[in-house]
Amino acid sequence: MTRITLTTAALLLIGSQAFAQNGVPGGHFVENWDLDGDGKVTLEEATERRGDIFLTFDADENGILDAEEHDLFDEARANDMKENGEGHGKGKGNPANGMLRKFTDTNNDGQVSRAEFMDAIPAWYARMDKNGDGAVTTEDFGKGH
Repeated sequence: MTRITLTTAALLLIGSQAFAQNGVPGGHFVENWDLDGDGKVTLEEATERRGDIFLTFDADENGILDAEEHDLFDEARANDMKENGEGHGKGKGNPANGMLRKFTDTNNDGQVSRAEFMDAIPAWYARMDKNGDGAVTTEDFGKGH
């Protein structure tokens, strides 16, 4: 896989600014993670996209995000939240927070293996799927969630 710039990588995490500017909670997440365009992010779509993100930031392609690689990932996430936050991108409701090192470095060795990153998907996905219907939509990010 060809490596891409930090700016382009950040686009994997964010949605169009127009969607964020419309104030639709979770809108930019759904737009970027809904691979078939049906308005729902399935577990399969989330797994595929999350795998893409791991590969994007694993610059040396060794199956591990070392501290430097994870720092770049954290920077891209921070830029996303700064540019597209509008309330729904901040705090514990932000889907990107489920990819924080503290959640994915399960053996606390300072590195995140692909297995650790991917094994965290079911719990992360379940936290986003507030109504438990097996699909993450903008309704899962609405008020009261």
